[in-house]
Amino acid sequence: MGAEMMFGLYVASQVGTSIGTAQDDPAAIERLVDELRGGKPLVVREYVHYLGATPEPERLAVVDPERELRALTMPDAWYTSEGRQLDLVLCYLPAAADIPGWLAFIDRVLERYGPIVRYLQITLEPNFPIPWIDGSSPGVLDALTQGMAHARARLDELGHTAIELGFSVAEPPEWLGGDSAFWQHLAGVPGFADLVDYVGLGLYPDAFSPVAPPGEPGNIVDLTAHALRHLRENSLPAAHLGNVPIHIAENGSPAGPERTPERQAASLDQMIRTIIDLAPKYQITHYELVGLRDADSSAPEPTAQLGLTTDTYAPKPAFHTYRALITR
Repeated sequence: MGAEMMFGLYVASQVGTSIGTAQDDPAAIERLVDELRGGKPLVVREYVHYLGATPEPERLAVVDPERELRALTMPDAWYTSEGRQLDLVLCYLPAAADIPGWLAFIDRVLERYGPIVRYLQITLEPNFPIPWIDGSSPGVLDALTQGMAHARARLDELGHTAIELGFSVAEPPEWLGGDSAFWQHLAGVPGFADLVDYVGLGLYPDAFSPVAPPGEPGNIVDLTAHALRHLRENSLPAAHLGNVPIHIAENGSPAGPERTPERQAASLDQMIRTIIDLAPKYQITHYELVGLRDADSSAPEPTAQLGLTTDTYAPKPAFHTYRALITR
């Protein structure tokens, strides 16, 4: 089964602008995470956001950067106990380009969370120019390249040599015209490839558009395999990153009005088994699921129902599917 692969998940409920129906419950999170991992190590994914010097009010209504710097979903010690490892994502979402402010934000994050971080991701999907994703933010390429260099230097200064540094990209955005210019830009930045310990992949092949039934071209297994192959064989070599490990940084499949919980579980099972099967070939070392809990189990949008449990923490079939894959 790919014994070297680390599994993980996002434990909070907010996904994008789907904020959630209730506060996250740390006691429920701890109980369910312990049940999921079955005594095995687990990566826990969290996000903090930089919104610029003068954040837009509509963004402040969705994320609170200062609160995120005070505390994450769980107490600090939880992320480093019982075999858990913190994967912290630094999101760049200012209304105007602001690299000096971004670099200062990286400093603040490392001062606050450096002692408990295991994986540090600089920007979220900078190759993907859609709202609420870093790829739509002015100056995002500089935020990535300068941010990686700054973070590496700061980690060395602070003595956090065990922290692995990377960035994530979205699955192949052919429907947006491709992202070859993004990888060509990275290839032209001197020394950038030397900074990168891993590249994460955000993978949602059936979350936002229909896919073909099993056995037909364009089914979920085909789309998952295509995304992995495209990243390993095309994108990473183009940026001199051909030998860098891949983390599946985000993967999920929603339930919803036309998608039963059973179908959600079956989709996750197919995707994760495909990733496990291809992990040795494509050097995939980590898999992280989005997420533990629905933001709002009554809302129809896909981002609201990606959880392994309902918004009241009642396990769905997908919970048991993922637990079986982790603990088998």
